[in-house]
Amino acid sequence: MLSRVCMARVLSSNRESKIQDRRPVPGRRISTAKMDGSHHSERGILRSAFFAYFVCFVVCSSALAADQLVLLSPHWQGIRNEFTDAFEAYYKETTSREVELQWLDVGGGGSDITRYIESQFSVKPEGIGVDIVFGGGIDPYTYLKEKGLLSPFKLPDSILSQIAPSIGGVPLYDADYTYYSATMAGFGIIYNKPVLVKLRLPEPRTWADLDKPEFFSWVGSADPRKSGSAHMTYEIILQAYGWERGWEVLTAMAANARGFTAAAGQVPKDVTAGEVACGLCIDFYAQAQVRIYGPDVIGFAYPPDLTVVNGDAIAILKGAPNRKVAGEFVTFVMSEKGQRLFMLNRGEKGGPVSNDLGKFTVMPKLYDQLKGRTPVAVNPFEWKGSFKYDPEVGSLRRTIVDDLIGTLLIDPHRDLQAAWQRARKSPDWQGELKRLSVVPVTEEEALDIARTGLWTDPAFKNKTLKEWSDFAREKYAGPESLARRFRALPAAAALILTLYAAVTIRRRSRR
Repeated sequence: MLSRVCMARVLSSNRESKIQDRRPVPGRRISTAKMDGSHHSERGILRSAFFAYFVCFVVCSSALAADQLVLLSPHWQGIRNEFTDAFEAYYKETTSREVELQWLDVGGGGSDITRYIESQFSVKPEGIGVDIVFGGGIDPYTYLKEKGLLSPFKLPDSILSQIAPSIGGVPLYDADYTYYSATMAGFGIIYNKPVLVKLRLPEPRTWADLDKPEFFSWVGSADPRKSGSAHMTYEIILQAYGWERGWEVLTAMAANARGFTAAAGQVPKDVTAGEVACGLCIDFYAQAQVRIYGPDVIGFAYPPDLTVVNGDAIAILKGAPNRKVAGEFVTFVMSEKGQRLFMLNRGEKGGPVSNDLGKFTVMPKLYDQLKGRTPVAVNPFEWKGSFKYDPEVGSLRRTIVDDLIGTLLIDPHRDLQAAWQRARKSPDWQGELKRLSVVPVTEEEALDIARTGLWTDPAFKNKTLKEWSDFAREKYAGPESLARRFRALPAAAALILTLYAAVTIRRRSRR
């Protein structure tokens, strides 16, 4: 297209110059010899025009020659930049061609990206113009695979043989090769040591430590309906403690929360700034803050035997428009070069240039090979523990758990906090906690809803969400909320009477 524009401009310029040459001058007659000369000049102009077109075509074609790759990712900008630069160099070296990466921004985190992909495929079932989804945990990928929205791609055996098949019993890549864990993430608690000292609060070590009344308004968390890593943390808590006890921990933790951010990456920033004292956090976000501000200021804890390291995957989407380039990108990310990029210190040969990524590798051999040259301080393959995370359960009930948390804990957050404050003063503190933590469905009922596919039925889902919302409102109702309702009654009654009077008058006027 660009070359046609260039040609059009050249020809237009030449036509104008021809008209100028052939325009008669007052008092002067154009001779036949002059006309013949113009004819020869016209040939020269056309030759010049086609030469200019050829040059323009070559220049424009080279500019448009770069291969394309379109990606969706919740990864922070540092990871995007480092992998863009490294892959461009790798692609040029291996294919002798240029490549251009386009990272789409659909807002939010992994949960928002998953919803975006599903909604786009609902109107464009053959493909949505996106090649790669990169990051966001494992659960979104098992969900997208079940929906038939991922495209299988088998890595070369030379790479696949170096990748651990699982960690803690959780597979690191799909048996059908639709997705691979490009890296891994651990989930724990980040905390600000000086703030805790000032508040005279202990350093948290387990999830249940965050349900203590003393932490009221000092806990940071994110909305799992927007953030995949927040969802993963909540799901880990439910599986680690069991459904009933898990909801007690989640309810108390939510009551103690200052609020809920849209992105999980905001929580460690809030902790560092002292907006909150502690929060739920992925390990590499926390470690980045420790590197910047030092271990005397920022701490991080993996709750012992109550958390896991989970894969953070990459996959090619169904109908990828640049399938071949997408395969090259997945191969690069999963190769030793890509894995070293995740692990090595900034400035190390083969490592990131501008940003320490500090992420786990899925190649066990690299932990010993890169020791002393990486910000990663632990080897997750050496962790011991009895807690086993069930990724199938987590994936199956993903949206139901997120909607339960949103409807029961986040949307009515003020009412929950008011009820929490009243419960703190009750002599039956533990009894009140159990009452506030009751959920309207059992674990088996939630799984049944997921298995039957009822949650994909808008009518059923909206009706159920309304019932859950009413359930939460009644559960948290107390003197304060009842008083607000009674104060609202006169205004509501006045409105009803006004409407009634208007309808009555209108009916009488028609008689």
